[in-house]
Amino acid sequence: MSNQTELRTAITARIVDALTAGGLPPWRQPWRADRNCGMPTNVVSKKNYTGINPLLLAIANHTHKFQSRWWGTFNQWRDLGGKVKARPSHIAPGKWGTQIVFCRPITKTEKKPDGGETDKTFFFLKTYTAFNLDQVEGASLDPLRAGNAPLTNAEVYARHEEAEEVIRATWADIRYGGDRAFYRPKEDFIQLPERERFISGEAFYETVLHELTHWTEHSTRLNWDRNEKENTYALGELVAELGACYLMSEVGLPIADTWENSASYLQCWLKAMNADPRFIFRATAQASKATDHILSYTRLVSSVEVEAEVEA
Repeated sequence: MSNQTELRTAITARIVDALTAGGLPPWRQPWRADRNCGMPTNVVSKKNYTGINPLLLAIANHTHKFQSRWWGTFNQWRDLGGKVKARPSHIAPGKWGTQIVFCRPITKTEKKPDGGETDKTFFFLKTYTAFNLDQVEGASLDPLRAGNAPLTNAEVYARHEEAEEVIRATWADIRYGGDRAFYRPKEDFIQLPERERFISGEAFYETVLHELTHWTEHSTRLNWDRNEKENTYALGELVAELGACYLMSEVGLPIADTWENSASYLQCWLKAMNADPRFIFRATAQASKATDHILSYTRLVSSVEVEAEVEA
C-alpha cells in the first residue's frame, strides 16, 4: 500500500497536471445554471464531499464531461438498483472510476527541543473509488437524472435570492465604493465596488463570496493563523478562490469563465504544490471549513467527513 507521502504526492500530481494542461483550473469549470448543478454530493448520505475531493471530482467531470453532481461507490450504486457501465475502450484500465480520499485527523504528541511536549495534527489518507451518475445505468435512478434544461428566470431569481440570504445572514460589514474588492482584517470589513459596476449578478456574488471567505480568517471566526510560515498570502488567495467556487456551487450559480485575478497566483500555487504535497490539502481543508462557517448562518451544514461514506 502506498504510504501517506506517496498518496499526497500522487494526488497533488493529478491537480498539477490539470492546472498545467491549459485553460481554466478544475475548480473553475464554467457551466450554465441547470437543475443538476451543485457541489459533488454522495448519493446515499446526500452530504457534500469535502476537502480535496471536490477538486478531484471536478477534474473527473472535466475529463469525462460528466454533468451530474451525484457520486457513489460501486456498491452504493448497486444497492440503489443501478449498474456501473462498462469501461469505454478509449479509457485506460483503472481510469474509469475516480480515486478520492478518506481523510481522518490524527494527533501525535512530539518532544520539543526544550524537553517539553507539543501536539501535532496530521491527516491519515485512504483512497477509494467513486462513480458519477452519468456512468451508471438503471431505471431506478431516473429521478436523479434532472437533465440539463436551463433554469427559468424565476428559478434563477430564486438562486440569486439564496445568495443574498447567505451574505445577509453573516452580518459582515460590507462597504461599497472605489474600484477594488478586498477584506481588511484589522478593521474587519469588506470593501466592494458598487454592485452596478459588475458585469453580471454572478460576478458580483462570486466576488462577495471570495471576500467572505477571507472574512472567516478573523480571530472571532476561524482564526487563520497568519503567523504560521506555511500560511502565505498566495495560500490565502487559493483558499478564498476555492471557497468562492464552493459557495457558488452551493447556491446553484455558475462560475465566471475567467479568472484574471487568480491567474497571477498560478505559478506560486504550482511551485508550492510541487515543493510540498500537503499544500493543496491545507488549502482545500481551510476552504471547506470557511464554506461550512459561512453557510452555518443560514442552514445546517450538509458537508461531512468522507468517513461516513466509506464502505466497510
